[in-house]
Amino acid sequence: MSITLKQAEKIIEVAKQKSIDLDTKMNIAIVDSGANLLAFVRMDGAWIGSTDIALKKAKTARLFDMNTGNIGALSQPGGTLYNIEHSNNGLITFPGGVPIKNQEGDVVGAIGVSGSTVENDHAVAEAGANAYSTAPVLQ
Repeated sequence: MSITLKQAEKIIEVAKQKSIDLDTKMNIAIVDSGANLLAFVRMDGAWIGSTDIALKKAKTARLFDMNTGNIGALSQPGGTLYNIEHSNNGLITFPGGVPIKNQEGDVVGAIGVSGSTVENDHAVAEAGANAYSTAPVLQ
């Protein structure tokens, strides 16, 4: 099971609103259950360099079905996943990537956000992911 384009667009709208609430400009990527790009937006004025980061955060979150910040904690020197960011044609292992789960807890995609602090990136990604898991209308 995977999210649809229509659902991805609604998730992006929620994430964009959270970004506006935080007074920041973001790149927001949504991947489907196969980690393929489904939808993307770069808000006016968002860093161009964050485009690739947002996509890689979304892919990383889906490939490992966990928040990218959690992977980052495990990938530090001496950690069990040290150097994992060099696999899969490059992963991003700092906050801003969150799996998207349905109400049953199945991963159906992921969101990746980049353009601000990692705390803001994570907050925006989490808002988008939570919009799907808590809103039956999106499912």
